[in-house]
Amino acid sequence: MLEMLQLDFMQNALIAGILVSIACGVMGSLVVVNKLSSIAGGIAHASYGGVGLAVFLGFSPMLGSLGFSLLCAVLMGILTWKDRHRSDTLIGVIWALGMALGVILTDLTPGYNGEMTSFLFGSILTVPRELLSLMLVLLTIILITVSVFFKRLLSVSYDPEFARSRGERVLLLYMLLVSLVALTVVMAVQAVGLILVIALLTLPAFIAETYSRSLFSMMIIASVISLVLVVSGLFISYSLNLVTGVNYSMTIMQAEFCRVSTPTASSVCSCSSRTRLRSSSSSAPSTLRGTR
Repeated sequence: MLEMLQLDFMQNALIAGILVSIACGVMGSLVVVNKLSSIAGGIAHASYGGVGLAVFLGFSPMLGSLGFSLLCAVLMGILTWKDRHRSDTLIGVIWALGMALGVILTDLTPGYNGEMTSFLFGSILTVPRELLSLMLVLLTIILITVSVFFKRLLSVSYDPEFARSRGERVLLLYMLLVSLVALTVVMAVQAVGLILVIALLTLPAFIAETYSRSLFSMMIIASVISLVLVVSGLFISYSLNLVTGVNYSMTIMQAEFCRVSTPTASSVCSCSSRTRLRSSSSSAPSTLRGTR
């Protein structure tokens, strides 16, 4: 273990894993609670269009992915908010258009573009120091924003109608939430790639929901689980000398840990229901609790 940490690229990978784990633990909890898994997956795959555009125009793929992800997140948020019954179809359209745009622009770009596969499957072992600084900035923005708007996000997540009755701008908070998901996706793509980013966002939070009594504790537990999985994946990859072992072993460990540690689907649902009930009952007036 100590020998592994003496390597510069492993140090960068570990730091990147820590940053991504915290972001996915916090935002993954909000994604699971608000049932935004499909939107998160759509943003992740549509972001490839920004990568292709950045490569075609000759600037940083990370910045291209960031801008395109935010654009797609806002677009998905507006469309799904106006027509929730067709939300899956609308997300699928943007998902396909983003991926198609990325593939076309990549093919039109002259030269060798083999490094583009790192955005599909992740390349945490090749994360440079400059990219770590950008990831730290994104994580800081996510944590500060969630801290400032935590109570509002909590009310919107569990009871949007009650939040609206209190004068909260539910639509703006929803747009803020999907935008933060986009920032998290951009960070997580560096570790696991856009294909598996949904696993890192949802599985630790899904496990944490079983053992948490509040949204805050769910975020903490999910961050710890993500960190354990990422570090374990790095260690296994280094020990077994696996080229793609970071992503592969991490995904396997997530799925296996979820299967072993989660008792039943019904217990998860009942625990989630109790969490929602406690949250809403503690914040709502007695008259509203009686009508709900």
